Amino acid sequence: MRAAVAVEALKMRRSRLPWLTVLAFSVVALVGGLFMFILADQQRARAMGLLGAKASLVANEADWAAYFGFLAQANAVGGMVVFGLAVTWLFGREFSQGTAKDLLALPTGRGVIVSAKFVVGAVWFLVLGGYVYLLGLAIGAALGLPGWSGVLAVAGLGKLMATSVMTTLLVAPVALAASAGRGYLPGVGFMIAAVFLAQIVAALGYGHVFPWSVPALFSGLAGPEREQPGVLGYALVLLVGVGGAWATASWWTRADQDR
Repeated sequence: MRAAVAVEALKMRRSRLPWLTVLAFSVVALVGGLFMFILADQQRARAMGLLGAKASLVANEADWAAYFGFLAQANAVGGMVVFGLAVTWLFGREFSQGTAKDLLALPTGRGVIVSAKFVVGAVWFLVLGGYVYLLGLAIGAALGLPGWSGVLAVAGLGKLMATSVMTTLLVAPVALAASAGRGYLPGVGFMIAAVFLAQIVAALGYGHVFPWSVPALFSGLAGPEREQPGVLGYALVLLVGVGGAWATASWWTRADQDR
């Protein structure tokens, strides 16, 4: 297992994927910082026109609580896209590049290969969550945001990482789609469908029982007046993650891999 994880980590390190994901999360933190900069001065916000109006939709005022909230909310939605693309690459590349048969010829169990891919992906996604938090701290400090406290910082980190964990679980079925579809497009299609349905179901008021809507509701994206996901919502997220990983491993174990 350790060797398989090392191989998958090496594949990722030699690709452009890590840098692209870091760039995506850097943009998130920088955009959040820009919104806080705009909101720090209401006259400036009005002068910014449409950009100022968009910043006002994110938060009412520029402080650490609002910035941490923005990072968690952006991670809930953007993380589904970024993590989904990464999982699609981890699994779909073996079929798109024709390396699946060579990979399965190695004296390593198929379940071990799948597990290694999930481990590498999960670790990287959690690292990205920590990275955007640290970058957010630096940006917030540079802006001199008010309202700092150690308790708030720990709470912000906890919410951000919890959102990362839930999003990581929810992209597990993307691996199955990319594997069964033998390429990138099915995985990307599943990811887009999940993000789209999450918005629709949440707007209808059933987001608390639709797994892909749960991270956004948990992060406060729908507003403080919206009902937080209950035990059922979090249980469904866990079920999707475990079920998606199991189904992917089962498919790799049983599927005909001579193509």
